[in-house]
Amino acid sequence: MKHLDNPIKSYLLLWSTQSLSALGSSMTSYALGLWLYKSTGSALKAALLTVCAYAPYVLMSILAGALSDKWNKKRTMLICDLFAAMTTVTAFLLIQANCLEPWHLFLINALNGLMNTVQQPASEVAATQLIPKGYYQKTGALRSLTQSMNTILTPVFATMLYAFGGLSAVIIIDLATFSVAFTVLLLFIRIPEPEKADKENETFIESVKSGLSWLKANSLILKLIFFLSGINLIASANNAALTPLIISRTANNESVLGIVNFCIGAATLAGTFIASYTSPPKNRVKAICLSLFFSMSTENFILSISCSPIIWCIGVIMGWLFIPFMGANLDVVFRSTIPADMQGRVYACRNTMQFFTIPIGSLTSGVLIDNFFEPFMSGQNDNSLLCTVFGIGKGAGAALLMAVLGVAGVAVCTIFGLLLKKEKYDNG
Repeated sequence: MKHLDNPIKSYLLLWSTQSLSALGSSMTSYALGLWLYKSTGSALKAALLTVCAYAPYVLMSILAGALSDKWNKKRTMLICDLFAAMTTVTAFLLIQANCLEPWHLFLINALNGLMNTVQQPASEVAATQLIPKGYYQKTGALRSLTQSMNTILTPVFATMLYAFGGLSAVIIIDLATFSVAFTVLLLFIRIPEPEKADKENETFIESVKSGLSWLKANSLILKLIFFLSGINLIASANNAALTPLIISRTANNESVLGIVNFCIGAATLAGTFIASYTSPPKNRVKAICLSLFFSMSTENFILSISCSPIIWCIGVIMGWLFIPFMGANLDVVFRSTIPADMQGRVYACRNTMQFFTIPIGSLTSGVLIDNFFEPFMSGQNDNSLLCTVFGIGKGAGAALLMAVLGVAGVAVCTIFGLLLKKEKYDNG
């Protein structure tokens, strides 16, 4: 088969098919989490699925990034995708044999997370090699489009398939989308390798150290990574508190939760168009800080003080509307600042430093709600100021946590906004 010669057309074909496969994978993850919760009745076990996926991703990314820079990017992506498909096939066979157990899912998620540590940096470098620099912001918006469409479509399609055909039907669709993406990457996409400069003879350990050394010497990127790490801690805690808040305050009405999640996806989708059609900001770093400040200073507070689904929807829309714009500009800053032959190991270091707070935030939020905030609010007088603001009964503790997270988010944005104000960046 003949490869496409136009890099941007190659990227668009790669993006579209990989996005389709990502939707299939998201539906499987959603359905497996649903199966696990219904089988065990444990919210903690359902949360552990996320932890198992992120733990190896966080712990091994720095090492995997060095390997990713040394290996052929296309071959790495193909092998990792194939391995992930094999774990999905394993889950399918266990279902057919009626042998699926929770620990199987924990192991499968951990193995997938391990593969993702290598695949993700390779795909980042592949995108940089295919995308002309002038398209960085628009293609960054396309990545947000993928995320928003997954947010919108995953619960709808996964729930529908799960209801009519069970887990097996969801997995079959997942494997079908994988087959399309794998075939297109194998036969139609040529990914040029970045020039290696003088690093060909680096040992593995030297490659790992060079990624960390590059970050240490580039304070702008390092500060942005720590900034996003703090935001991820707050956002993951917020996401973990969202379900208890809404379910508790709507008498277990899952439809309301679905509508709120749909609004998150819709806001992200709208934000994608903002990022795509907005002229490049004069100061991308400032645009990143202001976008996150707006998000952190609105959503958490609005969610915490209301019991109205309409107000909740307004809150999540305000919280997510400018996230794609932030992400697109962040993508430009990273791709235009980090040398192509260093991106694998630097992105991998970023993955460890920026995303390790996500499982911490998710678990901490659940523990705090169950063991501190809910008992604390239940002990308050119904006429107290806290109960007047955050309500009474189950869910009031989650609401109080949301408000605390809002304060923390504003503080993080303010502190890093001041730190990043001193940094120099060529807006290109």
